[in-house]
Amino acid sequence: MFKKILTLVLTFVTLLTFATPSYSEETGYRYWGYFQAAPSQSTWTMAMTGPTTNVADGSVEGWIHTFSSDSINAMAPRLAPNFFTLCSKVRPVAGKKRVGLVVDFGTVAIKPLGESLPRRITTCVQIESKATGAEILAAATKIRAGSSGFICGINGFPAKECSAEIKTPRILMKKS
Repeated sequence: MFKKILTLVLTFVTLLTFATPSYSEETGYRYWGYFQAAPSQSTWTMAMTGPTTNVADGSVEGWIHTFSSDSINAMAPRLAPNFFTLCSKVRPVAGKKRVGLVVDFGTVAIKPLGESLPRRITTCVQIESKATGAEILAAATKIRAGSSGFICGINGFPAKECSAEIKTPRILMKKS
């Protein structure tokens, strides 16, 4: 009888050990990701240059408060870029360009504790033809930047941190 009980207990413990998913424990960074969509494009591309470069008329700039790590890529803004939808009501003006702007404040899973997620910003910015991505963002929002020029906050979100290292949110963890 003792052997049967011991066998059942060991079997149960073994099943619990292997049936429960394990998650890889790692850290990553919560920061403002910068994405772009060239004129006529309907998908986001992670910006390969910083926001100090000139942006083409008819393009869409995207910012998202996101998370990434060695194994998790940054998420693009959740609203697809659509220049026509964003800028169709803004008439062209000589010497200026129109650029769509989407600012996605991210998800509850990665927001700093105690902060509320602002509403997404979708707008058209009409600005000087040589304006950079940072100037386009600054024309429509209030920016807080680090000493290196890294965008830390947009319209007061997040309130204080700048590219914080955090544990990977459980919802983003990959089962191993």
